[in-house]
Amino acid sequence: MRESWSPFSFIVTNLARFIRPEEITFSGVNSTLPMLACLLAKRAYDFPFTYINVAGGVDPKPSSIPISSSDPVLAEGSRSIFANEDFYDLCTRGRMDLCFLGAAQVDGLGQTNVSSIGDWHKPKVRLPGGGGGAVMLPTARRAVTWRTEHSRRTMVEKLDFLTAAGGMHGVVTPIAVFIKRDGRLALQSWHPESSLDEVRARTAFAFDAQGASACALPTEQESQALRSLDPAGTFERDAAIRLRPEAAA
Repeated sequence: MRESWSPFSFIVTNLARFIRPEEITFSGVNSTLPMLACLLAKRAYDFPFTYINVAGGVDPKPSSIPISSSDPVLAEGSRSIFANEDFYDLCTRGRMDLCFLGAAQVDGLGQTNVSSIGDWHKPKVRLPGGGGGAVMLPTARRAVTWRTEHSRRTMVEKLDFLTAAGGMHGVVTPIAVFIKRDGRLALQSWHPESSLDEVRARTAFAFDAQGASACALPTEQESQALRSLDPAGTFERDAAIRLRPEAAA
């Protein structure tokens, strides 16, 4: 590689690559990386799509890029304002094409856990809970999640708790991109500084890797768009994502 591709940029860019022309795309609460991905796509890709965010904005033109994905600035310049119940209504009517939903654990079926780590009756960690994910994951046409840590404790064979299931389409981590194929997550690509062997070693569930290869580097348009969104590297420092964290060893 001529230059290193940071894990932060890898996640944001590959989340953006799930966005398709003419579709409706949603980013939710505690979703800074998908928020950046949607704003990147608006700047880097030469096609129209509708971007709705949890702050209520519809194709907003924010005066600044906030750290929080729920900041009211994300409603500035909007074509209209959406309330929370409108997101769910859009999903259940089959009109939400793509939504980005967070997860603490993901299994090979694309099911997610955002409820608890450990036994439900005596958990090691109590997580925030499903929120709208239990509604949106099975009703959106496609859902995509991300993990800033790729390890066997996050990419699991069996969830500690099943919070939501049904519509998972893809998963992005610092070292890999997965897509749903034949009912299971399959590897689409890996970070150019990683390898198929590393992805297998750091993933607890079995997956199909047929056709997978090193991920295409960001285009100049993608790189420029992300630099314009994060010129001082504030988001990258805040995310603090490493390609090979010790916890994932």
